[in-house]
Amino acid sequence: MTSRPVVSVYKSDNSTEISGSAAMPGVFSAPIRNDLVHFVHSNLAKNRRQGHAVFYKAGQEHSAESWGTGRAVARIPRISGSGTSRSGQATFGNMCRKARMFAPLKIWRKWHRKVNITQRRHAVAAALAASAVTPLVMARGHHVDNVPEFPLVINNLSQPNTKSLLSTLQSFGVGDDLLKVRKSKAIRSGKGKYRNSKYVMRKGPLIVHDEENDTLKNAARNLPGVDTCNVHRLNILQLAPGGHLGRFVIFTEGGFKALNKVFGTNRYASDEKKGYHLNRNMMTCADLARIINSDQVQTKLREQRTSVRAHDKTKKNPLKNKAIMNRLNPFAGKARDLVKAQEKARHEKRAATIKDKRSKAGRKSKSVRTQRFQELQAGLKKSFQDAEDLIEEEERQGNYVPGETDEEDDE
Repeated sequence: MTSRPVVSVYKSDNSTEISGSAAMPGVFSAPIRNDLVHFVHSNLAKNRRQGHAVFYKAGQEHSAESWGTGRAVARIPRISGSGTSRSGQATFGNMCRKARMFAPLKIWRKWHRKVNITQRRHAVAAALAASAVTPLVMARGHHVDNVPEFPLVINNLSQPNTKSLLSTLQSFGVGDDLLKVRKSKAIRSGKGKYRNSKYVMRKGPLIVHDEENDTLKNAARNLPGVDTCNVHRLNILQLAPGGHLGRFVIFTEGGFKALNKVFGTNRYASDEKKGYHLNRNMMTCADLARIINSDQVQTKLREQRTSVRAHDKTKKNPLKNKAIMNRLNPFAGKARDLVKAQEKARHEKRAATIKDKRSKAGRKSKSVRTQRFQELQAGLKKSFQDAEDLIEEEERQGNYVPGETDEEDDE
């Protein structure tokens, strides 16, 4: 919204000369409610729709009847007759071939929408307020870099023909937007091109006037993208096409001054709209972060509460969770350190032992032990061999009897 006190009124024959000024109407200080504009536009746009439906007999013009039960087939109606492949085929049901659709469209569907009249008026006021905000107008796609002022008010636009009106608009920097509109004309995609609207084109400026004659309307109707509207018959479909705020609006001096009578101000109600008062902002400063973080608010707030859990949500295993083990056994950490120290000492001792074994003296000692072991093994093997030879000799002489011992000889 804008809250400047006055607006310059330009002469139609000279874009640099200002003929006077006009007080800013109260409607331009109305809050810009994008959600309200979108809601009202989406509902009002449905009132142009025409009811359509499918043919009420489509898919049900067959001569068909159900065979009933007892023939091991479904009870769906079947084509009568015989002698063709079509005979006996199911029909009428939406699951059948060449049958009717599910829930056929009817013309008595609820095509139109009713919208609360106060909501509609608030939406129009919000769209008018947005038209005076240059960033919103540019964000909508209008080329208005050379326009001298927003809102743009021209004292006399009742030009006798289209040529003179075009030259007047171009002198105020509107030519860039008109050029954009002309270049945007293209053939509509899809089947809509067959339905009496072959071309699509962007929206240009909207001229708001209060004149009773059709001079301005006839002069502007042949300019691509330029629309005209009487200030007493403003509508959201023209002020916010597509539900998007920021239409480029050009006011005549009479239409601009009539806005207070049409919408009223914050001090008095509208003259033309019975019982209507302009919507007001709930907050003078919409920066919530700045308000909440201000010293005035923060000094009155209590300290932030923190909740402390008495126990964990899930039970932890102390044998696997060190924190829980330390809580249960304060000596657990010291015990782990002792175990680590023992492991470290064991590894160091083992490393020293391996180093000694692999040294020159260690290898020599091992070779001596190996030689001694081998000699013992050789002597043991020789003793076993001598004993086996002795037994074999006694067997050969017949003196050896298995099972006889010295104890038997003593008896």
